[in-house]
Amino acid sequence: MAHAQESHTKRIWIVFGFLCIITMVEVALGIVKPEGLYFTQFLGTSLLNWIFIILTLVKAYYIVWAFMHLEGEKKWFRRAIVWTVVFLISYLVTLLLIEGGYLFETLAPLVKWDY
Repeated sequence: MAHAQESHTKRIWIVFGFLCIITMVEVALGIVKPEGLYFTQFLGTSLLNWIFIILTLVKAYYIVWAFMHLEGEKKWFRRAIVWTVVFLISYLVTLLLIEGGYLFETLAPLVKWDY
């Protein structure tokens, strides 16, 4: 019993360390804002924003997988949860990019955007 507890604790610390590393990368990119990523447009937004979106999704996946014990569930249940979330987040990101582009174009004559 003690061995299972030790193994589980070790796994939690490994996932915690991985999530901390991803968070530090996000914070560093947010502070530095590399020009090559910040000013390069891809699918309606900058590459830097896409990196933030992808890293946030990776963190959310690991939180659900490890801390909410999704890895121990049946295969069909895991797929039902993961694919539903993937489609909903894709839909939300698409809507945000479309509406954000519309607002940017509509308000461009009225607002000076700082880059």
